[in-house]
Amino acid sequence: MKRELHVLGLVRLVSASLIAVGSHAVAEDLEPRTYANTPVGMNFLILGYSDMDGSVTANPSTQLTDARLDIRTTVFAFARSLDVWGRSGKFDIVLPRAHLTGSALFAGEPRERDVSGLIDPRLRFSVNLYGAPAMSLAEFPGYQQDVIIGASFAVTPPLGQYDPGRLINLGNNRWSFKPELGISKRIGAVTLELSTAATFFTDNDDYYGGRELSQNPVYQVQTHLIYAFANGVWAALDGTYFEGGSTRIDGVGNHDFQENSRYGGTLALPVSRQHSLKLFASNGAHTRTGSTYDVWGIAWQYRFGGGL
Repeated sequence: MKRELHVLGLVRLVSASLIAVGSHAVAEDLEPRTYANTPVGMNFLILGYSDMDGSVTANPSTQLTDARLDIRTTVFAFARSLDVWGRSGKFDIVLPRAHLTGSALFAGEPRERDVSGLIDPRLRFSVNLYGAPAMSLAEFPGYQQDVIIGASFAVTPPLGQYDPGRLINLGNNRWSFKPELGISKRIGAVTLELSTAATFFTDNDDYYGGRELSQNPVYQVQTHLIYAFANGVWAALDGTYFEGGSTRIDGVGNHDFQENSRYGGTLALPVSRQHSLKLFASNGAHTRTGSTYDVWGIAWQYRFGGGL
């Protein structure tokens, strides 16, 4: 019985860790310029790659040691800017595919996992409620940002790789919903951004071992300091703090409350009028329970339509 409880603790811990890791794999969680104004009718195609290497910070009761996770992800995304009753908005969809390798010692015995497949996709709708009216490309040169207040709602359907007979998967076999509210203030070449969000999860009723997994919401605060250089180049210092996400299996809690913070940087480089590159990297600043990891990546963006 004691060993079974340790196994359940391990299952809950790894699941909670992959939730945090997966959100970065889908679209880097430290995401600046979410609520910037964009001319209506523009389309964006994005192809990206990220490499994430990290460890699991475990509760000692799980007997889990030397746990490592490595996720290499390729992402395809599409976004379109919208006119939402006179306000600028955007819809985007992110389709990620990953290769995950993991290893750990559990009660002194080695455990390994090597799997490739789709991660749960993400669909998001955002609208700037104040300070960013819907404008055409021809009208846009006359726009000067001051304060923008925006909101978004993201949905993650359970379409990723999932095997209920395996401990670690790329998909979560459940839905998640993430409402977010953000504010952006421009001061000369500097833009300051602050956002707050909560992610809610449905239950996974086909979890490892024939059990049901439930999870409390994860709450997040994100901030960015962005500097705009000449010719469309911009750089950002990024930070985020999130907490919550305690899990339960068949109603039994695991005491795995997460309290983590991260910092990172982003650099955007226009290549031509329609093409640009984005480089990003982030690191863990503090981890109580869950995953601590380094991530770096590159994304190519092609924009078209809207009068370009």
